[in-house]
Amino acid sequence: MENNIRVLVVDDSAFMRKVISDLLNKHPRIHVIATARNGEDALTKRKLNSPDVITLDVEMPIMDGLETLKILMKENPIPVVMVSSTTKEGARNTLFAMEFGAIDFVAKPSGAISLDIEKIEQQIIDKVIQAAKAKLVRSEHEATYVVQSKKDNRIKKVRAKKIVAIGTSTGGPRALKDVIPKIPSSIKAPILIVQHMPPGFTLSLAERLNSLSEVIVKEANHGEVLQNGTAYIAPGGYHLSVQQKGNAFLANVDKQEPRRGHRPSVDILFESIATLKDVESIAVIMTGMGADGTEGLIKLKESGSCYAIAESEESCVVFGMPKAALRTKLVDEMVHIQQISERIMNHF
Repeated sequence: MENNIRVLVVDDSAFMRKVISDLLNKHPRIHVIATARNGEDALTKRKLNSPDVITLDVEMPIMDGLETLKILMKENPIPVVMVSSTTKEGARNTLFAMEFGAIDFVAKPSGAISLDIEKIEQQIIDKVIQAAKAKLVRSEHEATYVVQSKKDNRIKKVRAKKIVAIGTSTGGPRALKDVIPKIPSSIKAPILIVQHMPPGFTLSLAERLNSLSEVIVKEANHGEVLQNGTAYIAPGGYHLSVQQKGNAFLANVDKQEPRRGHRPSVDILFESIATLKDVESIAVIMTGMGADGTEGLIKLKESGSCYAIAESEESCVVFGMPKAALRTKLVDEMVHIQQISERIMNHF
């Protein structure tokens, strides 16, 4: 039998501390060993109790979740699952938390004190278990809060001969930060991204990546023409696929049934690209739990011109999705996250 997962629950609300603790303690493998009311209290309780995983509220008085996380990761890294509100500020700070080293996050269903927290019971249990198994990856550079200006006059209406498609899940926001900002604006292809995330967070992810990148990064809008030098992120809770109309490629955003529990689904994106004519695709599968993207990769390879890249186990937070893709024996190369952008650009 696997060892119990010792958890420290951190939240400024006594009600939320109790409810989250009760939810986690229902699982036979999880044991909440302590709770903390703010960041300072969390740092003390961590030293006293040596937890395996910490659930950390983003917004707290005295010392908030971001400052706490930075200290935790600097002193002695530990798997952390952020617990966030779905406000724009909460989503933005959650993205910074991913950059600072948090493994994953869950969104409170209805604000700082969510009386309906049981809606995410299974989600928070699953993510704590994943975090206990995940590998901590140190960032080369600390995240900053700088938001740079973006000139939109670089968009050119040129038919895409190539399409780059990226799929990722747990650990993905941080991995995308290691890939997208290194791609030049001159890339002769649109980039389509599926990151498993709930509604309300993908817009902040797009804005954050946009502030760091040469390419334009945005949430995909239904029916828009895909442009070279632009990265389109599937909106949380919606599938993203590609349709062909004459010489143009259009983004299709819809709420069809989830695939293998995912919406957006990497498989659906990849499969749609497999139906396009006269297109060379570069498919990239990065860190994440499960096998999303594997079925779509098979379709892409059957369709003809597809070059497949998988992130190496060395740099993955969770090696599930790339490992599943590798089992198909259709992956052309497996590379460290720091080399993925270079490998993409080798095809241009």
